[in-house]
Amino acid sequence: MDLTDRPRRLRTDGIRPLVSETSLDSTDLVVPIFVDATTDERVPIESMPGHERVPLDEAVARVREVRETGVEAVIVFGIPESKDAEGSRAYANDGIVQEAVRRITDETDAYVITDVCLCEYTDHGHCGIVEEGAEENPTLTVQNDPTLELLAKTAVSHAEAGADMIAPSSMTDGMVGAIREALDEAGYSDIPIMSYAAKYESNFYGPFRDAADGAPAFGNRRHYQMDPANAREAMREVALDVEQGADVLMVKPGLPYLDIIHAIRETYDHPVAAYNVSGEYAMLHAAAEKGWLDLEATAYESLVSLKRAGADLIITYFAEDIAERL
Repeated sequence: MDLTDRPRRLRTDGIRPLVSETSLDSTDLVVPIFVDATTDERVPIESMPGHERVPLDEAVARVREVRETGVEAVIVFGIPESKDAEGSRAYANDGIVQEAVRRITDETDAYVITDVCLCEYTDHGHCGIVEEGAEENPTLTVQNDPTLELLAKTAVSHAEAGADMIAPSSMTDGMVGAIREALDEAGYSDIPIMSYAAKYESNFYGPFRDAADGAPAFGNRRHYQMDPANAREAMREVALDVEQGADVLMVKPGLPYLDIIHAIRETYDHPVAAYNVSGEYAMLHAAAEKGWLDLEATAYESLVSLKRAGADLIITYFAEDIAERL
């Protein structure tokens, strides 16, 4: 055969890495950390093998473990000692995230991101102040504008504790603008916001709700998280967050929404983040335990696909294992 173009020429071992189009580095990855005010010892998360809830006294040690792998950034989630209707422990000066961030920033060189939401802190498990009668009426959920004030208070309390970046995840309309204004007024204009700009109402979150104890006590989150069927809506959501001052744009989950990641990358020059969520992590572990796939190789391929789609940084439970391979 007379073939002028033979792509296989560039697939041999010597040249393959030289022409690789996508690279993955430990500095691209962010590790989620769960700090639990209700325990004094590490508690394995059954649905997420290899991950644990850690008590406050273990938060620094946990972050040091992350840093030893070469990963530089963590995102901190908290499980409070008590919950109420307004999630008051989310913005308490002595809240679990605030206390953990103080210790982590004082004793490590990790870059510390904090998740800003109320679902782990409310007794009803929703991401804000619920409307009256919401438990009995499935068409009602969270009051949007009253929730903004609490999100802003939470963000400022995290910044005061030493957080390097704020990551609001509640999908409340106007959350980026409210938080940006509050941070600026409090003297934290240099703190960036990584918005969960396109967060879908996804079935891939199941294990996380086990990890963070944040499942809704009634109903679901379909009235404020996005419909998985919608792509154009994601771009509207992202555009609003850009207008309100978001510095980094996140898509959650990651793998089922590669098209959304790519569309944002093509449209905006902001850094794009992907959250490789708990369900994506758990399903690969489950398949590997059956002997159906190679866990490390498949995890690496998954993260490379997120980078290839356009993600600049990836929050993932695989971060430490993959960083050690890199």
